[in-house]
Amino acid sequence: MNMVEIWFGILTNQAIRRGSFDSVGHLIEAIKAFVSRWNEGAKPFVCIKTAEQILAKAVR
Repeated sequence: MNMVEIWFGILTNQAIRRGSFDSVGHLIEAIKAFVSRWNEGAKPFVCIKTAEQILAKAVR
């Protein structure tokens, strides 16, 4: 899975799915608030598999 997809999954689960938004503006505010909190304690994603391991699994 792509790291960007993982991040959007986290965003969805932690900020959007449980919310009720009256307008697109409120949704945007919730996303911006989440991103701000996320960036305060952000740590880089670290891939623990080698490229060979990933490609071997993709071929199966």
